[in-house]
Amino acid sequence: MSDGSEGQPRWGAVPLERGLWRFALWAPSARAIHVLLDGARHPLSKDDAGWHSADIAAEAGATYLFERDGETFPDPASRFQDGGVGAASMLVDPAAGLRDVAWAGRPWDSAVILEIHVGTFTAEGTLAAAAARLPALARLGITAVELMPLGQFEGARGWGYDGVLPFALHPAYGTPDELADFIAAAHANGLMVLIDAVYNHFGPEGNVLSALSPAFFDTSRQTPWGAAIALDRAPVRAFFLQNAEMWLRDYGADGLRLDAVHQLEAHDSTDFLHELGRRVGAMDLGRPVHLVTEDERNLASYITGEGAIRAQWNDDYHHAVHCLLTGESHSYYAPFAVDPFGDLVTALAEGQVDQGQPRPAGAEPRGEPSGHLPPACFVNANQTHDQIGNRALGDRLIALSELGAAKVMHALLLLSPFVPMLFMGEEEGARAPFRFFTDFEGGLAHAVREGRRSEFPEFADHKQAIPDPNAVETFEASRPYASPAPDAKTWRALTAHLLDLRREKVLPLLRSGWIDSRVSRLGDRTLHARWGFRDGLLDLTMSLEGPAPDLPDDVAEIFHMDGGDAGMRVGKGAIA
Repeated sequence: MSDGSEGQPRWGAVPLERGLWRFALWAPSARAIHVLLDGARHPLSKDDAGWHSADIAAEAGATYLFERDGETFPDPASRFQDGGVGAASMLVDPAAGLRDVAWAGRPWDSAVILEIHVGTFTAEGTLAAAAARLPALARLGITAVELMPLGQFEGARGWGYDGVLPFALHPAYGTPDELADFIAAAHANGLMVLIDAVYNHFGPEGNVLSALSPAFFDTSRQTPWGAAIALDRAPVRAFFLQNAEMWLRDYGADGLRLDAVHQLEAHDSTDFLHELGRRVGAMDLGRPVHLVTEDERNLASYITGEGAIRAQWNDDYHHAVHCLLTGESHSYYAPFAVDPFGDLVTALAEGQVDQGQPRPAGAEPRGEPSGHLPPACFVNANQTHDQIGNRALGDRLIALSELGAAKVMHALLLLSPFVPMLFMGEEEGARAPFRFFTDFEGGLAHAVREGRRSEFPEFADHKQAIPDPNAVETFEASRPYASPAPDAKTWRALTAHLLDLRREKVLPLLRSGWIDSRVSRLGDRTLHARWGFRDGLLDLTMSLEGPAPDLPDDVAEIFHMDGGDAGMRVGKGAIA
Protein backbone atom coordinates (compact mmCIF):
# COMPACT_ATOMS: atom_id res chain seq x y z
CA MET A 1 0.00 0.00 0.00
CA SER A 2 1.51 3.34 -1.05
CA ASP A 3 1.00 6.50 0.95
CA GLY A 4 0.85 8.43 -2.29
CA SER A 5 4.31 9.95 -2.03
CA GLU A 6 7.21 8.57 -4.02
CA GLY A 7 5.74 5.07 -3.87
CA GLN A 8 6.83 4.36 -0.29
CA PRO A 9 4.62 2.17 1.92
CA ARG A 10 3.39 3.40 5.28
CA TRP A 11 5.63 2.42 8.18
CA GLY A 12 4.05 0.47 11.04
CA ALA A 13 0.47 -0.71 11.37
CA VAL A 14 -2.19 1.03 9.26
CA PRO A 15 -5.90 0.13 9.27
CA LEU A 16 -7.21 -0.83 5.84
CA GLU A 17 -10.81 -1.52 6.81
CA ARG A 18 -12.55 -2.62 9.96
CA GLY A 19 -10.73 -5.60 11.41
CA LEU A 20 -7.84 -5.57 8.89
CA TRP A 21 -4.44 -3.90 9.27
CA ARG A 22 -1.40 -3.63 7.05
CA PHE A 23 1.93 -4.10 8.84
CA ALA A 24 5.05 -2.82 7.07
CA LEU A 25 8.70 -2.47 8.01
CA TRP A 26 11.71 -1.53 5.89
CA ALA A 27 14.58 -3.85 6.81
CA PRO A 28 16.59 -4.67 3.66
CA SER A 29 19.21 -6.76 5.45
CA ALA A 30 16.66 -8.98 7.22
CA ARG A 31 15.83 -12.27 5.55
CA ALA A 32 12.57 -12.63 7.46
CA ILE A 33 10.37 -10.49 9.70
CA HIS A 34 7.38 -11.77 11.64
CA VAL A 35 4.62 -10.03 13.56
CA LEU A 36 3.65 -11.52 16.92
CA LEU A 37 -0.02 -10.68 17.45
CA ASP A 38 -2.69 -12.24 19.66
CA GLY A 39 -0.51 -15.25 20.40
CA ALA A 40 0.10 -15.97 16.70
CA ARG A 41 3.25 -15.55 14.61
CA HIS A 42 2.55 -13.98 11.20
CA PRO A 43 5.23 -13.92 8.45
CA LEU A 44 5.72 -10.76 6.41
CA SER A 45 6.51 -10.87 2.71
CA LYS A 46 9.66 -9.11 1.52
CA ASP A 47 9.87 -7.16 -1.75
CA ASP A 48 12.91 -6.19 -3.78
CA ALA A 49 13.18 -2.78 -2.07
CA GLY A 50 13.56 -4.33 1.37
CA TRP A 51 10.01 -3.76 2.60
CA HIS A 52 8.39 -6.53 4.68
CA SER A 53 4.59 -6.37 4.81
CA ALA A 54 1.37 -8.34 5.31
CA ASP A 55 -2.34 -7.72 5.87
CA ILE A 56 -3.44 -9.21 9.19
CA ALA A 57 -6.80 -9.31 10.95
CA ALA A 58 -6.79 -7.44 14.28
CA GLU A 59 -8.69 -4.87 16.31
CA ALA A 60 -7.60 -1.51 17.71
CA GLY A 61 -6.12 -1.95 21.17
CA ALA A 62 -4.39 -5.24 20.39
CA THR A 63 -0.68 -5.42 21.16
CA TYR A 64 2.03 -6.68 18.82
CA LEU A 65 5.79 -7.01 18.30
CA PHE A 66 8.10 -7.40 15.32
CA GLU A 67 10.46 -10.38 15.36
CA ARG A 68 13.83 -10.54 13.59
CA ASP A 69 16.27 -13.43 14.03
CA GLY A 70 14.43 -14.66 17.09
CA GLU A 71 14.57 -11.28 18.86
CA THR A 72 11.42 -9.21 19.40
CA PHE A 73 11.08 -5.44 19.10
CA PRO A 74 8.33 -2.85 19.34
CA ASP A 75 7.19 -1.17 16.15
CA PRO A 76 9.51 1.78 15.31
CA ALA A 77 6.36 3.59 14.13
CA SER A 78 4.27 2.55 17.15
CA ARG A 79 1.46 5.00 17.94
CA PHE A 80 1.32 3.96 21.61
CA GLN A 81 3.16 1.54 23.85
CA ASP A 82 1.80 -0.96 26.33
CA GLY A 83 4.48 0.21 28.75
CA GLY A 84 8.04 1.43 28.22
CA VAL A 85 10.06 1.80 25.05
CA GLY A 86 10.80 -1.92 24.96
CA ALA A 87 7.23 -3.07 25.57
CA ALA A 88 4.74 -4.30 22.99
CA SER A 89 3.17 -1.75 20.67
CA MET A 90 -0.56 -1.10 20.58
CA LEU A 91 -2.77 -0.77 17.51
CA VAL A 92 -4.21 2.75 17.34
CA ASP A 93 -6.73 3.81 14.71
CA PRO A 94 -5.59 7.25 13.42
CA ALA A 95 -9.18 8.26 12.71
CA ALA A 96 -9.99 7.94 16.41
CA GLY A 97 -7.94 11.07 17.13
CA LEU A 98 -9.86 13.37 14.82
CA ARG A 99 -12.04 15.98 16.50
CA ASP A 100 -14.85 17.90 14.86
CA VAL A 101 -13.76 21.43 15.78
CA ALA A 102 -14.41 24.34 13.45
CA TRP A 103 -10.87 25.68 13.11
CA ALA A 104 -9.48 27.55 10.13
CA GLY A 105 -6.09 28.07 11.74
CA ARG A 106 -4.18 31.29 12.14
CA PRO A 107 -1.87 33.20 9.80
CA TRP A 108 1.77 32.96 10.82
CA ASP A 109 2.24 36.68 11.44
CA SER A 110 -0.30 36.51 14.28
CA ALA A 111 1.85 34.04 16.25
CA VAL A 112 2.83 34.81 19.83
CA ILE A 113 4.33 31.55 21.06
CA LEU A 114 4.67 30.05 24.53
CA GLU A 115 7.09 27.11 24.61
CA ILE A 116 5.88 24.39 26.99
CA HIS A 117 7.31 21.23 28.49
CA VAL A 118 4.24 19.15 29.24
CA GLY A 119 5.79 17.31 32.19
CA THR A 120 6.60 20.47 34.18
CA PHE A 121 3.93 22.87 32.91
CA THR A 122 1.46 21.66 35.54
CA ALA A 123 1.70 19.75 38.81
CA GLU A 124 0.15 16.71 37.11
CA GLY A 125 2.47 16.90 34.10
CA THR A 126 -0.22 15.74 31.68
CA LEU A 127 -1.86 17.04 28.53
CA ALA A 128 -5.25 16.93 30.24
CA ALA A 129 -4.01 19.22 33.02
CA ALA A 130 -2.27 21.49 30.51
CA ALA A 131 -5.52 21.87 28.57
CA ALA A 132 -7.14 23.46 31.62
CA ARG A 133 -4.59 26.29 31.48
CA LEU A 134 -5.21 27.19 27.85
CA PRO A 135 -8.06 29.71 28.41
CA ALA A 136 -5.84 31.80 30.69
CA LEU A 137 -3.05 31.83 28.09
CA ALA A 138 -5.48 32.97 25.41
CA ARG A 139 -6.78 35.78 27.64
CA LEU A 140 -3.21 36.92 28.21
CA GLY A 141 -2.64 37.27 24.48
CA ILE A 142 -0.74 34.07 23.67
CA THR A 143 -1.83 32.74 20.26
CA ALA A 144 0.26 29.56 19.96
CA VAL A 145 1.76 26.93 22.23
CA GLU A 146 4.84 24.99 21.19
CA LEU A 147 5.10 21.60 22.87
CA MET A 148 8.55 20.19 23.48
CA PRO A 149 8.90 16.72 21.92
CA LEU A 150 6.09 14.26 22.60
CA GLY A 151 7.64 11.07 21.18
CA GLN A 152 8.31 8.33 23.70
CA PHE A 153 11.67 8.16 25.46
CA GLU A 154 13.11 5.91 28.15
CA GLY A 155 11.73 6.44 31.66
CA ALA A 156 9.08 8.87 32.81
CA ARG A 157 11.04 12.15 32.93
CA GLY A 158 12.99 13.92 30.22
CA TRP A 159 13.07 16.85 27.83
CA GLY A 160 11.96 14.61 24.96
CA TYR A 161 15.01 15.02 22.72
CA ASP A 162 16.14 11.50 23.65
CA GLY A 163 13.05 10.00 22.04
CA VAL A 164 13.29 6.64 20.29
CA LEU A 165 9.68 6.08 19.21
CA PRO A 166 8.75 9.33 17.44
CA PHE A 167 5.22 8.22 16.49
CA ALA A 168 4.31 7.08 20.02
CA LEU A 169 2.98 9.66 22.47
CA HIS A 170 5.04 9.58 25.67
CA PRO A 171 2.67 7.80 28.09
CA ALA A 172 3.45 10.00 31.10
CA TYR A 173 1.75 12.83 29.19
CA GLY A 174 -1.43 10.92 28.43
CA THR A 175 -3.08 8.91 25.67
CA PRO A 176 -3.48 9.67 21.96
CA ASP A 177 -7.08 10.66 22.67
CA GLU A 178 -5.91 13.14 25.30
CA LEU A 179 -3.47 14.73 22.85
CA ALA A 180 -6.29 15.13 20.36
CA ASP A 181 -8.44 16.64 23.12
CA PHE A 182 -5.64 19.06 24.06
CA ILE A 183 -5.29 20.30 20.50
CA ALA A 184 -9.07 20.61 20.12
CA ALA A 185 -9.18 22.63 23.37
CA ALA A 186 -6.38 24.88 22.10
CA HIS A 187 -8.28 25.51 18.88
CA ALA A 188 -11.47 26.23 20.79
CA ASN A 189 -9.52 28.97 22.60
CA GLY A 190 -8.02 30.38 19.41
CA LEU A 191 -4.58 28.90 20.00
CA MET A 192 -2.37 27.18 17.45
CA VAL A 193 -0.37 24.11 18.52
CA LEU A 194 3.17 23.51 17.26
CA ILE A 195 4.94 20.25 18.08
CA ASP A 196 8.71 19.98 18.43
CA ALA A 197 9.84 17.21 16.07
CA VAL A 198 13.26 15.55 16.34
CA TYR A 199 14.33 14.08 13.00
CA ASN A 200 18.10 14.31 13.43
CA HIS A 201 18.82 11.54 15.95
CA PHE A 202 17.44 8.92 18.32
CA GLY A 203 18.10 8.60 22.04
CA PRO A 204 20.63 6.25 23.65
CA GLU A 205 18.14 3.78 25.11
CA GLY A 206 15.59 1.81 23.09
CA ASN A 207 16.57 2.72 19.53
CA VAL A 208 15.01 -0.34 17.90
CA LEU A 209 15.80 0.77 14.34
CA SER A 210 19.51 0.21 14.85
CA ALA A 211 18.81 -3.52 15.25
CA LEU A 212 15.71 -3.95 13.08
CA SER A 213 16.94 -1.87 10.17
CA PRO A 214 20.65 -0.95 10.35
CA ALA A 215 20.42 0.59 6.86
CA PHE A 216 18.39 3.39 8.45
CA PHE A 217 21.73 4.90 9.53
CA ASP A 218 24.79 6.14 7.65
CA THR A 219 27.81 5.00 9.64
CA SER A 220 30.16 6.95 7.36
CA ARG A 221 28.94 10.23 8.86
CA GLN A 222 28.90 10.88 12.59
CA THR A 223 26.86 13.45 14.51
CA PRO A 224 27.09 14.44 18.19
CA TRP A 225 24.63 11.60 18.86
CA GLY A 226 26.28 8.85 16.80
CA ALA A 227 25.81 7.63 13.24
CA ALA A 228 23.84 10.00 11.03
CA ILE A 229 20.40 9.11 9.76
CA ALA A 230 20.51 8.00 6.10
CA LEU A 231 18.12 10.59 4.69
CA ASP A 232 19.39 9.93 1.17
CA ARG A 233 17.30 6.72 1.25
CA ALA A 234 13.64 7.09 0.30
CA PRO A 235 12.24 4.71 2.97
CA VAL A 236 14.10 6.66 5.66
CA ARG A 237 12.74 9.98 4.43
CA ALA A 238 9.28 8.42 4.29
CA PHE A 239 9.52 7.53 8.00
CA PHE A 240 9.88 11.17 9.00
CA LEU A 241 7.58 12.58 6.34
CA GLN A 242 4.84 10.25 7.55
CA ASN A 243 5.56 11.28 11.15
CA ALA A 244 5.10 14.95 10.25
CA GLU A 245 1.84 14.16 8.49
CA MET A 246 0.63 12.22 11.53
CA TRP A 247 0.93 15.19 13.92
CA LEU A 248 -0.72 17.53 11.43
CA ARG A 249 -3.43 15.32 9.93
CA ASP A 250 -4.34 12.79 12.61
CA TYR A 251 -4.04 15.01 15.68
CA GLY A 252 -4.78 18.40 14.13
CA ALA A 253 -1.55 20.21 15.04
CA ASP A 254 -0.90 23.50 13.25
CA GLY A 255 2.80 23.07 12.67
CA LEU A 256 6.15 21.67 13.70
CA ARG A 257 9.33 23.07 15.13
CA LEU A 258 12.16 21.07 13.54
CA ASP A 259 15.03 20.42 15.93
CA ALA A 260 18.67 20.95 14.83
CA VAL A 261 18.11 20.67 11.09
CA HIS A 262 21.83 21.36 10.56
CA GLN A 263 22.37 17.71 11.57
CA LEU A 264 19.81 16.28 9.16
CA GLU A 265 22.02 16.09 6.10
CA ALA A 266 25.66 16.40 5.16
CA HIS A 267 27.22 19.81 4.49
CA ASP A 268 24.77 22.53 3.49
CA SER A 269 22.11 20.32 1.95
CA THR A 270 18.47 21.28 2.52
CA ASP A 271 16.92 18.64 0.24
CA PHE A 272 14.95 16.96 3.02
CA LEU A 273 13.65 20.31 4.28
CA HIS A 274 12.42 21.21 0.81
CA GLU A 275 10.74 17.81 0.44
CA LEU A 276 9.11 18.13 3.84
CA GLY A 277 7.92 21.63 2.99
CA ARG A 278 6.41 20.42 -0.28
CA ARG A 279 4.71 17.45 1.34
CA VAL A 280 3.26 19.47 4.17
CA GLY A 281 2.26 22.30 1.88
CA ALA A 282 0.36 19.88 -0.34
CA MET A 283 -1.80 18.58 2.52
CA ASP A 284 -5.41 19.70 2.17
CA LEU A 285 -6.26 20.38 5.81
CA GLY A 286 -8.45 23.46 5.45
CA ARG A 287 -6.00 25.53 7.50
CA PRO A 288 -2.45 26.87 7.12
CA VAL A 289 0.43 24.73 8.34
CA HIS A 290 3.63 26.22 9.73
CA LEU A 291 7.13 24.74 9.85
CA VAL A 292 9.85 26.40 11.94
CA THR A 293 13.47 25.29 11.85
CA GLU A 294 16.38 25.42 14.26
CA ASP A 295 19.48 25.78 12.08
CA GLU A 296 22.93 26.60 13.48
CA ARG A 297 24.17 27.12 9.92
CA ASN A 298 22.07 30.29 9.61
CA LEU A 299 21.07 29.22 6.11
CA ALA A 300 18.44 31.64 4.91
CA SER A 301 17.90 30.53 1.33
CA TYR A 302 15.17 28.00 2.13
CA ILE A 303 13.19 30.49 4.24
CA THR A 304 11.19 32.49 1.73
CA GLY A 305 8.21 33.74 3.71
CA GLU A 306 6.05 31.61 1.43
CA GLY A 307 5.13 27.94 1.57
CA ALA A 308 5.04 25.75 4.66
CA ILE A 309 8.53 26.63 5.97
CA ARG A 310 7.74 29.90 7.70
CA ALA A 311 10.65 30.83 9.92
CA GLN A 312 13.81 29.97 11.83
CA TRP A 313 14.57 30.19 15.50
CA ASN A 314 16.83 33.24 15.69
CA ASP A 315 19.44 32.30 18.28
CA ASP A 316 21.56 35.26 17.17
CA TYR A 317 18.96 37.60 18.66
CA HIS A 318 18.95 35.62 21.89
CA HIS A 319 22.75 35.61 22.15
CA ALA A 320 22.97 39.38 21.66
CA VAL A 321 20.32 39.99 24.33
CA HIS A 322 21.90 37.51 26.73
CA CYS A 323 25.40 38.95 26.44
CA LEU A 324 24.04 42.49 26.70
CA LEU A 325 22.21 41.78 29.96
CA THR A 326 24.67 39.38 31.61
CA GLY A 327 28.13 40.26 30.29
CA GLU A 328 28.86 36.56 29.75
CA SER A 329 31.44 35.74 27.09
CA HIS A 330 32.18 32.02 27.28
CA SER A 331 31.69 29.37 24.59
CA TYR A 332 29.34 30.33 21.74
CA TYR A 333 28.62 33.65 23.44
CA ALA A 334 32.19 34.87 22.76
CA PRO A 335 31.60 36.55 19.36
CA PHE A 336 28.37 38.14 20.62
CA ALA A 337 30.06 39.51 23.75
CA VAL A 338 32.37 41.84 21.79
CA ASP A 339 29.59 44.30 20.89
CA PRO A 340 26.26 42.79 21.94
CA PHE A 341 24.33 46.01 21.43
CA GLY A 342 25.68 46.34 17.91
CA ASP A 343 24.64 42.75 17.25
CA LEU A 344 21.17 43.53 18.62
CA VAL A 345 20.89 46.42 16.17
CA THR A 346 21.85 44.07 13.33
CA ALA A 347 19.36 41.44 14.44
CA LEU A 348 16.53 43.97 14.56
CA ALA A 349 17.43 45.29 11.12
CA GLU A 350 18.31 42.08 9.27
CA GLY A 351 17.14 39.08 11.29
CA GLN A 352 20.32 37.12 11.76
CA VAL A 353 23.67 38.52 12.88
CA ASP A 354 25.95 35.90 11.33
CA GLN A 355 25.43 36.20 7.57
CA GLY A 356 28.69 34.79 6.25
CA GLN A 357 30.81 37.80 7.20
CA PRO A 358 33.94 37.60 9.41
CA ARG A 359 33.03 37.59 13.09
CA PRO A 360 35.08 38.52 16.17
CA ALA A 361 36.54 36.28 18.87
CA GLY A 362 37.85 33.75 16.37
CA ALA A 363 34.38 32.60 15.30
CA GLU A 364 34.14 30.74 12.01
CA PRO A 365 32.03 32.60 9.45
CA ARG A 366 28.61 31.05 8.97
CA GLY A 367 25.28 31.94 7.48
CA GLU A 368 23.75 33.64 4.48
CA PRO A 369 22.35 37.15 3.96
CA SER A 370 18.97 37.50 5.65
CA GLY A 371 18.09 41.20 5.50
CA HIS A 372 15.80 40.67 2.52
CA LEU A 373 13.47 38.44 4.54
CA PRO A 374 10.36 39.80 6.30
CA PRO A 375 10.63 39.96 10.11
CA ALA A 376 8.05 37.16 10.46
CA CYS A 377 10.66 34.77 9.03
CA PHE A 378 12.41 34.81 12.42
CA VAL A 379 11.26 33.57 15.82
CA ASN A 380 12.94 35.76 18.44
CA ALA A 381 13.23 34.82 22.10
CA ASN A 382 14.94 36.07 25.22
CA GLN A 383 14.70 32.62 26.82
CA THR A 384 14.23 29.09 25.45
CA HIS A 385 14.49 25.59 26.89
CA ASP A 386 17.91 25.27 25.21
CA GLN A 387 19.44 28.48 26.46
CA ILE A 388 18.17 28.03 30.02
CA GLY A 389 18.42 24.28 30.42
CA ASN A 390 21.86 23.89 28.89
CA ARG A 391 23.36 26.10 31.57
CA ALA A 392 25.00 24.26 34.47
CA LEU A 393 22.28 25.27 36.94
CA GLY A 394 19.45 25.97 34.51
CA ASP A 395 19.10 29.58 35.61
CA ARG A 396 16.82 31.94 33.72
CA LEU A 397 17.85 35.25 32.17
CA ILE A 398 15.73 37.23 34.61
CA ALA A 399 17.71 35.69 37.49
CA LEU A 400 20.99 36.74 35.87
CA SER A 401 20.20 40.32 34.86
CA GLU A 402 19.02 43.63 36.27
CA LEU A 403 15.22 43.64 36.60
CA GLY A 404 14.51 46.89 34.79
CA ALA A 405 16.67 45.94 31.83
CA ALA A 406 14.92 42.58 31.64
CA LYS A 407 11.56 44.36 31.41
CA VAL A 408 12.81 46.66 28.66
CA MET A 409 13.94 43.65 26.63
CA HIS A 410 10.59 41.98 27.33
CA ALA A 411 8.86 45.00 25.80
CA LEU A 412 11.22 45.03 22.81
CA LEU A 413 10.58 41.33 22.17
CA LEU A 414 6.79 41.58 22.27
CA LEU A 415 6.42 44.83 20.31
CA SER A 416 8.89 44.27 17.48
CA PRO A 417 7.55 42.74 14.24
CA PHE A 418 9.37 39.42 14.56
CA VAL A 419 7.46 36.39 15.87
CA PRO A 420 8.00 36.46 19.64
CA MET A 421 8.38 33.33 21.75
CA LEU A 422 8.30 33.09 25.53
CA PHE A 423 9.40 30.10 27.57
CA MET A 424 6.79 28.88 30.05
CA GLY A 425 6.80 31.07 33.16
CA GLU A 426 8.49 33.97 31.38
CA GLU A 427 5.14 35.68 30.93
CA GLU A 428 4.98 36.14 34.71
CA GLY A 429 8.67 36.66 35.46
CA ALA A 430 9.34 33.15 36.81
CA ARG A 431 12.73 32.68 38.45
CA ALA A 432 12.46 28.89 38.81
CA PRO A 433 15.27 27.17 36.90
CA PHE A 434 14.69 24.80 34.03
CA ARG A 435 17.28 22.09 34.41
CA PHE A 436 18.44 19.21 32.28
CA PHE A 437 16.71 16.07 33.56
CA THR A 438 16.49 12.42 32.52
CA ASP A 439 15.23 9.16 33.95
CA PHE A 440 17.94 6.64 33.11
CA GLU A 441 19.26 3.79 35.24
CA GLY A 442 22.51 1.93 35.76
CA GLY A 443 25.53 2.66 33.61
CA LEU A 444 23.67 5.04 31.32
CA ALA A 445 22.53 7.13 34.29
CA HIS A 446 26.13 7.32 35.52
CA ALA A 447 27.42 8.27 32.06
CA VAL A 448 24.83 11.03 31.67
CA ARG A 449 25.53 12.37 35.16
CA GLU A 450 29.30 12.49 34.68
CA GLY A 451 29.00 13.77 31.12
CA ARG A 452 26.81 16.62 32.28
CA ARG A 453 29.25 17.58 35.02
CA SER A 454 32.23 17.50 32.64
CA GLU A 455 30.56 20.00 30.27
CA PHE A 456 31.21 22.95 32.56
CA PRO A 457 34.92 23.53 33.31
CA GLU A 458 34.05 26.50 35.51
CA PHE A 459 32.60 23.98 37.97
CA ALA A 460 35.68 21.73 37.88
CA ASP A 461 36.27 22.12 41.62
CA HIS A 462 32.58 21.98 42.50
CA LYS A 463 31.10 19.33 40.22
CA GLN A 464 28.62 18.27 42.87
CA ALA A 465 26.95 21.66 42.53
CA ILE A 466 25.64 20.61 39.11
CA PRO A 467 22.32 18.87 39.68
CA ASP A 468 22.14 15.14 38.95
CA PRO A 469 19.98 14.88 35.80
CA ASN A 470 18.48 11.59 37.02
CA ALA A 471 17.41 12.86 40.45
CA VAL A 472 13.69 13.46 40.73
CA GLU A 473 14.51 16.65 42.64
CA THR A 474 16.13 18.09 39.50
CA PHE A 475 12.89 17.52 37.63
CA GLU A 476 10.69 18.90 40.40
CA ALA A 477 12.78 22.08 40.70
CA SER A 478 12.01 22.85 37.04
CA ARG A 479 8.30 23.58 37.50
CA PRO A 480 7.90 27.30 36.70
CA TYR A 481 4.51 27.82 38.32
CA ALA A 482 4.99 25.80 41.53
CA SER A 483 6.15 28.85 43.51
CA PRO A 484 5.26 32.07 41.66
CA ALA A 485 7.65 34.99 42.01
CA PRO A 486 6.51 37.84 44.32
CA ASP A 487 6.12 40.13 41.31
CA ALA A 488 4.37 37.56 39.12
CA LYS A 489 1.16 39.62 39.00
CA THR A 490 3.08 42.71 37.87
CA TRP A 491 4.86 40.76 35.15
CA ARG A 492 1.63 39.23 33.91
CA ALA A 493 0.03 42.67 33.73
CA LEU A 494 3.00 43.97 31.72
CA THR A 495 2.83 40.99 29.36
CA ALA A 496 -0.91 41.41 28.88
CA HIS A 497 -0.53 45.12 28.15
CA LEU A 498 2.28 44.56 25.66
CA LEU A 499 0.32 41.86 23.87
CA ASP A 500 -2.75 44.08 23.74
CA LEU A 501 -0.62 46.71 22.03
CA ARG A 502 0.80 44.12 19.68
CA ARG A 503 -2.67 42.94 18.67
CA GLU A 504 -4.11 46.43 18.29
CA LYS A 505 -1.17 48.36 16.82
CA VAL A 506 1.45 46.00 15.41
CA LEU A 507 -0.56 43.14 13.93
CA PRO A 508 -2.52 45.28 11.43
CA LEU A 509 0.79 46.58 10.07
CA LEU A 510 2.24 43.07 9.80
CA ARG A 511 -0.77 41.92 7.81
CA SER A 512 -0.48 44.83 5.38
CA GLY A 513 2.93 43.66 4.18
CA TRP A 514 6.52 44.50 5.14
CA ILE A 515 8.52 46.96 3.03
CA ASP A 516 11.80 47.66 4.79
CA SER A 517 13.69 47.92 8.08
CA ARG A 518 15.96 50.67 9.34
CA VAL A 519 17.62 50.51 12.77
CA SER A 520 19.94 53.21 14.10
CA ARG A 521 22.23 53.12 17.09
CA LEU A 522 21.79 56.39 19.01
CA GLY A 523 24.19 55.68 21.87
CA ASP A 524 26.09 52.94 23.64
CA ARG A 525 22.84 51.22 24.58
CA THR A 526 20.12 53.24 22.87
CA LEU A 527 18.54 52.47 19.51
CA HIS A 528 15.73 53.55 17.26
CA ALA A 529 14.08 50.99 14.98
CA ARG A 530 11.75 51.83 12.12
CA TRP A 531 9.93 49.17 10.15
CA GLY A 532 7.97 50.20 7.09
CA PHE A 533 4.74 48.45 6.12
CA ARG A 534 2.22 49.17 3.40
CA ASP A 535 -0.21 50.62 5.93
CA GLY A 536 2.29 52.68 7.93
CA LEU A 537 5.34 52.75 10.15
CA LEU A 538 6.26 51.03 13.36
CA ASP A 539 8.80 52.97 15.41
CA LEU A 540 10.43 51.55 18.52
CA THR A 541 12.94 53.43 20.64
CA MET A 542 14.74 51.53 23.36
CA SER A 543 17.36 52.62 25.86
CA LEU A 544 19.23 50.86 28.65
CA GLU A 545 20.95 54.15 29.57
CA GLY A 546 18.07 55.90 31.28
CA PRO A 547 15.36 57.98 29.59
CA ALA A 548 15.30 57.35 25.86
CA PRO A 549 16.39 60.55 24.08
CA ASP A 550 14.27 62.50 21.64
CA LEU A 551 11.11 60.43 21.90
CA PRO A 552 8.59 61.95 19.48
CA ASP A 553 5.65 63.80 20.98
CA ASP A 554 3.21 61.32 19.48
CA VAL A 555 4.80 58.19 20.92
CA ALA A 556 1.84 56.04 21.82
CA GLU A 557 3.35 54.21 24.73
CA ILE A 558 6.41 54.84 26.88
CA PHE A 559 7.52 52.27 29.44
CA HIS A 560 9.65 53.74 32.22
CA MET A 561 11.55 51.04 34.07
CA ASP A 562 14.50 51.10 36.41
CA GLY A 563 17.45 50.59 34.11
CA GLY A 564 15.90 51.81 30.88
CA ASP A 565 12.96 52.96 28.81
CA ALA A 566 11.12 51.65 25.79
CA GLY A 567 8.82 53.66 23.55
CA MET A 568 6.57 52.76 20.65
CA ARG A 569 4.97 54.88 17.93
CA VAL A 570 2.73 53.68 15.13
CA GLY A 571 2.65 55.98 12.13
CA LYS A 572 -0.58 56.52 10.25
CA GLY A 573 -1.11 56.17 6.55
CA ALA A 574 0.79 54.35 3.86
CA ILE A 575 4.35 55.13 2.86
CA ALA A 576 6.00 55.07 -0.53
